[in-house]
Amino acid sequence: MKDTKLLTVDAYIKAIPAANRKAFEEFHQLIIANIPGGESCMSYGMPAVKLHGIVVYYAHWEKHMAIYPMPSALKEFASQTTALVTSKSTIQFPHGSKLPKKLIKDIVKFRVAENMLKAEMKKKKSK
Repeated sequence: MKDTKLLTVDAYIKAIPAANRKAFEEFHQLIIANIPGGESCMSYGMPAVKLHGIVVYYAHWEKHMAIYPMPSALKEFASQTTALVTSKSTIQFPHGSKLPKKLIKDIVKFRVAENMLKAEMKKKKSK
C-alpha cells in the first residue's frame, strides 16, 4: 500500500481499507506501546518508529501486514517465526489471522535494546 502522498502515519492508517483498518491500528498500537520515547514517522512510504535510529518499519499490504525489524531480529527470532512467511527483512501476518502479540513485543523490545546499545557505544566513542 505504498503511496508517496501519505506523509503521516495517521494518513497512512486512514487510507487502509475499512475491513483491515482496526487490525492494523491494533498492530500499530502494539508496536508503539513497546517503544517508550519512540517517535512515529513515515520512511520509505511506510510507518516506522525511531529511537536512536529506526527501530522497526511496518506496513499494510493487500493480503497481509508486515513488520520489518532488521535482519538481526529476524535471525534472533527465527525459531519462533517458522509458521510465518518471512524473508531476510520482513515477517508477514496474513489478514484475518491472530497477531502473535508476544512475538511482536519481543521483537520490538529486542530492536529497542539494540538501538540503545548502539547509541551508548557511539556516545562512549565520542568521549
